[in-house]
Amino acid sequence: MAGKKNISLLQKELSPVLNPGEFVFVTTKDSSIVNNGAAIGKFKEKEGFTLILERGKARELGLSYDYIASWITLSVHSSLEAVGLTALFSTELAKHEISCNVIAGYYHDHIFVAKKDADRAMTVLSNLAENKNKQ
Repeated sequence: MAGKKNISLLQKELSPVLNPGEFVFVTTKDSSIVNNGAAIGKFKEKEGFTLILERGKARELGLSYDYIASWITLSVHSSLEAVGLTALFSTELAKHEISCNVIAGYYHDHIFVAKKDADRAMTVLSNLAENKNKQ
């Protein structure tokens, strides 16, 4: 099933959802220390593997982290070929001094923001969907 590409439609249907929990980004040379079901995400970089884990799992494994994040899913089914969606929401978050780390999944975009910024980010994204942030 193909995702949506029209930026106006994507904006209207963002439907951000704050997932429960606390999440961290860790790095390791050996990604096998975490089974595939435990990692929210895994990406291979030349320095090693970046893993996104629930904070409790990282602590359980003795992995260090610097950043505690909240995970927001945009419920709209966006196409991987959609142009401008990431720029749209990341620019709006930046205007409110909210850093975001974005993962594009097949169906949805996932945004990781600092735990302390989660509620503000949800407000910004909800307002963006309602077109309230336009000046």
